[in-house]
Amino acid sequence: MSKLRILYVASEINPFLQTTHVADFVRRLPQAMQEMGMEIRILVPRFGLINERKNRLHEVVRLSGMNISVGDEEKPLIIKVASIPNAKLQVYFIDNEDYFQRKSVFFDKENNFHPDNDERAIFFCKGVLETVKKLGWSPDIVHCNDWMTSLIPMYVKTTYRRDPIFKNTKTVFSIYNNYYDFKFDDSLIFKARMMDIEDDMLQPLSTGDFAGFIRTGIMYADAVIKADGETGESLRHLLSTVQEEKKIEAIEVNENFTESYYNLYTDLVS
Repeated sequence: MSKLRILYVASEINPFLQTTHVADFVRRLPQAMQEMGMEIRILVPRFGLINERKNRLHEVVRLSGMNISVGDEEKPLIIKVASIPNAKLQVYFIDNEDYFQRKSVFFDKENNFHPDNDERAIFFCKGVLETVKKLGWSPDIVHCNDWMTSLIPMYVKTTYRRDPIFKNTKTVFSIYNNYYDFKFDDSLIFKARMMDIEDDMLQPLSTGDFAGFIRTGIMYADAVIKADGETGESLRHLLSTVQEEKKIEAIEVNENFTESYYNLYTDLVS
């Protein structure tokens, strides 16, 4: 079998940014898969908390310059890259002045959830797929981590399904216990829409909340993983409502977790 190509997408990765344990997971698993013979790419947002000089980020001019639509607006996409110290891994960063320059992730200094986090997630998901197209690199698996990446499985199954880069791509969606209590307004569905996506396909998003994003990821992903050993009451209730529609596998981060993911990826592709 030729090298499997795995694209990891997440909101954070060590050592550039850590606000939850997602950052550790996305740091450990790609390196382990690379050491097991897989070809890896990693994409994350360039949140303003990431120190560009310290982490030696630099713009990739050939990948930057396109515009990403979020509703009626076109937002310029900037791509930056840096290497993980002591690892043969590069990380690509999705950047935009309006969405990712502020010195915070999802909450401001007063712990208020940014009301445009939906737009930031939509821009990020669309920007990831357009960047991969520009790279000309066709992933066998796109492994999406946490709610911010949850629209990617839908886009791969709809707008990008005929694109040669993604025509054979499978998606994995990992769910984490990073619940937020916020409801976006009714414009969310309009902003998330893309070509070949009818409004009924976006129905899970109609709740405008955390559950809506998670349900969307679950509905369209080829495999769904519960990544946290313990889950809060809200997430437990959410998962109980979708268990009959989609098998949700639990893979705990233990000494055998890399082997479990290796088998998951190879099974999906075969």
